[in-house]
Amino acid sequence: MTQWFRRKGKNIKTFDKRDTREGEWQKCPSCGEFIYKSVLKASFYVCNSCKYHYRLSCDDYIKLFIDNNEFTEIESEMTSSDPLNFSAEKSYVDQLNFYKNKTGMNSAIKVVEGNLNNNKIILGAMDFSFIGGSMGSVVGSKIGVAIDRANESNLPLVIVTASGGARMQEGAYSLMQLAKTSTKLARFSDNGGLYIVVLTDPTTGGISASIAMLGDVIIAEPNALIGFAGPRVIKQTIGQDLPNGFQRSEFLLKKGFIDKIVERKKLKQTVHNIINILSIKG
Repeated sequence: MTQWFRRKGKNIKTFDKRDTREGEWQKCPSCGEFIYKSVLKASFYVCNSCKYHYRLSCDDYIKLFIDNNEFTEIESEMTSSDPLNFSAEKSYVDQLNFYKNKTGMNSAIKVVEGNLNNNKIILGAMDFSFIGGSMGSVVGSKIGVAIDRANESNLPLVIVTASGGARMQEGAYSLMQLAKTSTKLARFSDNGGLYIVVLTDPTTGGISASIAMLGDVIIAEPNALIGFAGPRVIKQTIGQDLPNGFQRSEFLLKKGFIDKIVERKKLKQTVHNIINILSIKG
């Protein structure tokens, strides 16, 4: 009976699972398609079948935007402390050390200066894999430094968001960053600075209520979750079913909250075009 499942014929090729090297394939969580990891990498981690956009690290986005991956990192050594002596199942210090070892990063964002198609920019890229990309005092400070550097150097500022919001382990210190970064962005705008924000999955909580929605141009990747409270929380609060696609990029575009949805492979050229059109040459 088992031979029937291993059909042999002129145009049928069969193979044993053991014939494939382990770890070369990845299953798309959206459509279930199996994809060669090399093919997935070449397509910027987008499924060719259903266009599902995998989450990327900040290093991947830096590589995507910055020419030849050549850049100068800004405030790379800045790291969080534990101002509240926060402790749950794990202390905050233990959590920080765990994610530092896991990701090789000191915080949930990297800020760099480099060229995008020969245009010098300041780029901040958040990383959801570091405590959910949450904004603590260091993330807020590094975003503030990015804004200041762009302001002083008259450079376009690009920030890629990926975050669950404010970092509860830092309490009010975290919430203060929302106001601080928003104020700095307002001054940057008053001085004629160009701020482009790229929203990725997920962009939620305090980030969506601050830097994510303050861009001169707001771009989003397809089907990214974008909102303040999560859809389950909203549904339980209002006691009503939510519209299909609620809080996804396409829904927000229809409602006028964002300017454009751009596939990942077109992000760099799109941002380049925006900079060329909107930048004021001194």
